[in-house]
This record gives sequence, C-alpha cells and structure tokens, in this order.
Amino acid sequence: MRLGLNVGYWGMRGSGADDLALVLEAERLGFSVVWAAEAYGSDAVTVLAYLAAKTSRIDVGSAVLQIPARTPTMTAMTAATLDRLSGGRFRLGLGVSGPQVSEGWHGVRFAKPLARTREYVDIVRLALSRRRVQYEGNTYRLPLPDGPGKALQLMVQPIRAQIPVYLAAIGPKNVELAGEIADGWQPIFYAPEHAGEHRRNLEAGRERAGRDPAGFDISATVPIRTGDDLAACADPVRPYAALYLGGMGSREQNFYNALAVSMGYGEAAATVQDLFLDRRHDAAAAAVPFEFIDRTSLLGPVERIAARMQAYATAGVTTLSLSPYGDTTDQRIAELRAAVDALETSGVG
Repeated sequence: MRLGLNVGYWGMRGSGADDLALVLEAERLGFSVVWAAEAYGSDAVTVLAYLAAKTSRIDVGSAVLQIPARTPTMTAMTAATLDRLSGGRFRLGLGVSGPQVSEGWHGVRFAKPLARTREYVDIVRLALSRRRVQYEGNTYRLPLPDGPGKALQLMVQPIRAQIPVYLAAIGPKNVELAGEIADGWQPIFYAPEHAGEHRRNLEAGRERAGRDPAGFDISATVPIRTGDDLAACADPVRPYAALYLGGMGSREQNFYNALAVSMGYGEAAATVQDLFLDRRHDAAAAAVPFEFIDRTSLLGPVERIAARMQAYATAGVTTLSLSPYGDTTDQRIAELRAAVDALETSGVG
C-alpha cells in the first residue's frame, strides 16, 4: 500500500502556500500522488498545473474533474496537456458530481449518470489514443450528424500511451462500472469493516470486462489526526463529515448520506442532514457518530494508526490518500510524517 495526499479544494484549509508546503513535504517523504478536487470553488486543472510545475517526482491527479463541467474531448485535451507538463505524472479522476451541482452550477441535466460516464470515458480514451474522434452514443455524438463538423484528431501527444483513469463512485452499480471501465476507484468514507460489498462490485465489473484485477488501484481518501485523545482527534473531522452527510445534496437525494445509511448509521445520518439543512452546522457536526468518523479516518497514536492501515490494506486499498487535519501547516505536515512512521510500523508499505 502506498501513501497519497489529497489537498481537496485548494486553499480551503489555510492558504495556497500552506497547501503547497504539504505537497512539497509529501514529495520529500516519498508519497506516490497528490490529488486536487473541485466543486464550485477552485478548479482542479489550474491547481494541478501549478503543482506539476512545483514538483518533479510525485504524481498529480484529479479527485475529481467534474464530468458535467467539460466535454469529453476537452477533458482529453486537458489530460494530455497535464501529462506533458508533468513529465508523465498525471492521473485522471472523473466523477458525475451530483444533481445539485450538475444542474444548479453547470446547467447540465443529471440524467442517466452511468450511461453518461461510460460514453464519456470511451471518448476520452478514444481522443487520447490520437485516433480521429467519431462516436455515436445516446448522450454524445461526434461529429454532429447534421452540420459541418468533421472528425478530428488530438494534436498533442501525451507522454504515456495510457493515462490512468479513475472514477469516483458510491452506489453499487457505479462502483461496478468503475471496476469495468477504469484503472482505479476513488472512494470516500471507505471503512474496512464495510468494504466487502464494494470489493464484490468491483470484481464483478472487472470480470464482466475480462480485466485482470491485479493493478487496479483503490485510492481511498482518509482523514488523519494523531493524538492520544481519540474524541479530540475526531472533533476537527466532524465538520467535513457533516458537510457531506448533510449538505452535499438535497433531502431527497444525497449519495453520501445514503452511503452512511447503508453502513448502519441511518438514524444518525437523518439527524445530521436535518440539522445541516436547518443551517445548524455546529450541531450537525456534533451529531456525527464517533464510530462513523473512527471507521472512516485514521485517529490516535501512531501504533493505532498502523493497525488501521493494516485493516485498510486487507480491505483492498492500494493507495491511502491522506487528508491531514491540524490547526497549523506545521501540524498538518507532522501528520504526514506520522503517517510514514505508521506505514513502516504496519508492514504493509
């Protein structure tokens, strides 16, 4: 199992300079990849281009680029450019986002997300292969059949023959699709105790596509906070959990809330959502069960974190992408160093 760093939305915890300091330390420590995210604040592409210029060894990846925000050919252009700028270090993570962001921010209907994702990845890979892009799907048709458009070929050559494609997926069918068409999966709130069904869905997708499960990367983003007081370690993670369980979606459709329900936290998930949607954010954070945070995070002293790393490795995680929590940049850097120590102690690195 390798270590990664997820800086999330750029500058949301501290400044951009703080995030860059984390990235440079992660590269020095030998982390395999740094991921950047986007929702409706900072975009991931600009951040990753900046990080590619500031680093030389660590991979740079999107977690994720939003499918409704870009045409598939635009994403192929971006992936090829970032791969060249980084010297062959780019990983392409994709996600359909949710209906609130897709329709409210991008003006794209959140319809048939599985079919849309399948076609999108098809076209991205077709374009990156530098063949002429001709595609007839239910969502995308290239070129348009009733106009002057012509089949074009990507002008820039990526450094690698195949840029790794990851999918962020939550529901069973989405996870199965990731196993079928992607090179990696980016789960959130991944708990080793509840990983069995996810693994079965991934394997079903791999088997349907006739793809060897070896080499498939499960890159789980996991908060980390070290210390002897477990409750105190969990406290800074609470607002993050409450935001996703309560605010990343509507009362009728929130995929993260549904995930918590499937893990057995239905009553608590409903309470967190009600409080968050009533704008009682502090109360929503306090209502997130400690057990939920503990099972989906790395909390406590190094020895306890090492044991949890063993559990993550046993549950199939191949890249443990850390989101370090601390009041200062120095504290967050200390979390990365503690993670290296814990990985060495665990024996799964």
